[in-house]
Amino acid sequence: MRRLPPFTAIEAFVQVARLGSVKAAATELALSPPALSRRIQTLERFLSRTLFDRTHHAMRLTPDGEALLQRLAPALDMLWDAIEDDRADGELMRLRLNVMPLFAAQRLVPALPSLRERHPNLHIDIDTAGQSFSRLGDGIDAAIALSREIDPSLYSRRLDSSQVQVVAGREMIEGHDPIRRPADLAHRTILIHRDMPDIFEYWRDAVGEPDLRPAAIDHFDSGPLMLDAAAQGLGVAFMLDSHMERAHDERLVPLFEDLEIASPYNYWFACRRSALSRRPVKLFHDWLVDMLAE
Repeated sequence: MRRLPPFTAIEAFVQVARLGSVKAAATELALSPPALSRRIQTLERFLSRTLFDRTHHAMRLTPDGEALLQRLAPALDMLWDAIEDDRADGELMRLRLNVMPLFAAQRLVPALPSLRERHPNLHIDIDTAGQSFSRLGDGIDAAIALSREIDPSLYSRRLDSSQVQVVAGREMIEGHDPIRRPADLAHRTILIHRDMPDIFEYWRDAVGEPDLRPAAIDHFDSGPLMLDAAAQGLGVAFMLDSHMERAHDERLVPLFEDLEIASPYNYWFACRRSALSRRPVKLFHDWLVDMLAE
């Protein structure tokens, strides 16, 4: 009969590989860091190879470690899921999710019936307040937010790649003094979301109009309110192309569709690395990735 290494050594290896830290993995497994390190060393001796490059601040997988993680992690996840399914059969699971209102309205809530069908015991508390990433672990399990990049200490996954979309009310292209080219935005009011604070300057420079000056820049903390303000003719909104596509508001029109400017801001899913091992977080994460891929 073929021998296997201790399961505890395999579990320790996968946790350290995912969290990138012996200290974080030890906390997750309720072990002391020296005890966790001994489990990793047991696996390395069994395999006769080094799985991590060890530094003072982090543990980085070697090529052998990367290859082993790719083979082990899915099997270990399936084992954990099977045990959790048996233990929590019929038990209510709850995820505390922070999500931006526009993403929630346009993309998340319409898709939630498929989540309920896949995981009927998983329920979600939705929080739309700001400062999502700073609140992870403090009342929030996971977040979906717009950002340029994510703190590397967090687990994160980019959910899409977007274009900057300039959006205005229909009268701004059909009425008096219509907007036809970027220079026509001079002396207009620009509407900006607080989570994309420099999106106008970024777009302005990308289209070759660095000296373009609007009459004012008004800031919003709500995407739906921004779209409604643009539809009411209160200004020109700088959004993402997905926002306009899913708005289905006949009062709104996209401007400068021939200008394709990649957005520096995209939607991200993020959570603390240790949270990804919690079943509600993992189930939601995997469903979200599958849903967006479709």
